[in-house]
Amino acid sequence: MPPLSSRLPVFPWDRLEPYKKTAAEHPDGIVDLSVGTPVDPVPEVVRRALAEAADSPGYPTVWGTAELRDAIVGWSERRLGARGLAHTHVLPVVGSKELVAWLPIQLGIGAGGAGAGADKVAYPRLAYPTYEVGARLAGAEPVVYDDSPRELDPEGLRLLWLNSPSNPTGRVLPKEELKATVAWAREHGVLVFSDECYLELGWEAEPVSVLHPDVCGGSHEGIVAVHSLSKRSNLAGYRAAFLVGDEAILAELLRVRKHGGMMVPAPVQAATVAALGDDAHVAVQRERYAARRAALRTALRASGFRIEHSEASLYLWATRDEPCWDTVGELARRGVLVAPGDFYGPAGERFVRVAFTATDERVGEAVRRLTA
Repeated sequence: MPPLSSRLPVFPWDRLEPYKKTAAEHPDGIVDLSVGTPVDPVPEVVRRALAEAADSPGYPTVWGTAELRDAIVGWSERRLGARGLAHTHVLPVVGSKELVAWLPIQLGIGAGGAGAGADKVAYPRLAYPTYEVGARLAGAEPVVYDDSPRELDPEGLRLLWLNSPSNPTGRVLPKEELKATVAWAREHGVLVFSDECYLELGWEAEPVSVLHPDVCGGSHEGIVAVHSLSKRSNLAGYRAAFLVGDEAILAELLRVRKHGGMMVPAPVQAATVAALGDDAHVAVQRERYAARRAALRTALRASGFRIEHSEASLYLWATRDEPCWDTVGELARRGVLVAPGDFYGPAGERFVRVAFTATDERVGEAVRRLTA
């Protein structure tokens, strides 16, 4: 039997290592704008909650504490506008990337193997690479769509990924597009998972959840939203995320994940409760990102880049109308590392993704180098 890894593409970030080495040789050090990893402190209210729950010798539950479920329900109603939620509509997960990668397997998608009549998993043509990885791990057929998934042939389509705000482009799907897509998916019996991890980071547009009544009609049937605390609360190191939506789907996932022991650690559950209950730290972090975004956006434009979409998320989707690796190489020689657009699909081959998650000092240094 061939190894499971043979189903997978080359891990994209390995290809960036030589450019990272070049950027690191800059006399004033590297400015790494390639990965959207938080660099700012974990909010004090979250650290305090984690410390107070540190004496947790027993096993946590996969479903989480009642306090955690209450916090997820309350946040989803307050921030997403969702209605009619109960504990059965939520499920904590061990970071959103784990969920994306293993979801098709946990749902039994692709169990028949590849080939004619194989189950299909669809995702945007420009997308986070793990959607494709999840499909391939399950033995399902990955398929891509451009502007709208309604262009797809629904035959054999089991799972449809939406991503708004988008990684990498920062594009926000309008409410009417989301509404039409949910209706189309329900008509064809296609399950919708909406990756909304950047929803609280809208800049020039206000992102809307698939759980908003104007989108879903007040029903959660056939839809699940994916949310993470990595970006909005600087908790990438905590692996804190959760699902909200169709209770039948979440009940099935809960049963599978119990067998797999997929438990969010008890101190992280307590920290998540604190994070979801405090909007003040999110506002502070938004101000930091807004300032960094404005500085980098101005500098990129001044140095000949065009910015497309980027109305939300933690990235600027930029191009100089040249092959992305040429851009990556030229910037690396200036000590600035960015992500090549083809990491997110061939359609990104003339773009780069520029994260604004570096410190104020490093962003200022990137601006200096870009405009020198």
